[in-house]
Amino acid sequence: MKTPCPNFRPQSRSGFTLVELLVVIAVIAILASLIFPITAAVNKNKIRSRTQSELAQLETAIESYKAKLGFYPPSDTNFLAPNVLFYELRGTTFNSANNSYETLDKAAQIGAGTISATFGPTIGGFMNCTRGGGDEGQTARNFFEGLKVGQFLAVTNPDCTVLGVAVEGPVIFQNDRGQKINPWRYNAARPIHNPSSFDLWVDVKIGNDIYRISNWGKPTIIKPPYSYWP
Repeated sequence: MKTPCPNFRPQSRSGFTLVELLVVIAVIAILASLIFPITAAVNKNKIRSRTQSELAQLETAIESYKAKLGFYPPSDTNFLAPNVLFYELRGTTFNSANNSYETLDKAAQIGAGTISATFGPTIGGFMNCTRGGGDEGQTARNFFEGLKVGQFLAVTNPDCTVLGVAVEGPVIFQNDRGQKINPWRYNAARPIHNPSSFDLWVDVKIGNDIYRISNWGKPTIIKPPYSYWP
């Protein structure tokens, strides 16, 4: 009977075999295929929820305006033009010396002579306005105290400040620094979906789809051909 060599040690296997590596890679691929769609769905819901929350906030400000002044902020029917909501909801002061309006927080100023060209031919000025020259019968108020950065932007061409959402849309406004905003669309002149009040909506691009988020129904996917009309 032979005696084992005293230096003999069983060889231990190190590393993975090719088959084991392929199995691990396959498992990772399967898990990724399950996780990525879930992550995409979560991101879509997050964008929709954020936009709907800002919609509700804006609706509250508009209704507060109506409760105080007795009418809704005016609008034009040119929905390709910017809305006047930033100026109407924040309140303005008219300066007759230079024929311009300035918001109460002094964040924006616009010449009276450019208003119709900017916001549409039916908009000649702002209703929520304090006028100088001894006519102090109405004092403007700020109805949108909770407005945050990303919900408005001073843009160029046209040169004004616009309410919107910081979410990609089919068409956006931007300024000369490359900052962008997706504008709210607002119709109080001849609302289609809410005849007794106003239509308010924004179109956001989520993945390959364009969703319309509005105050008259659930978010819906806009089918081609795309239209701004409500």
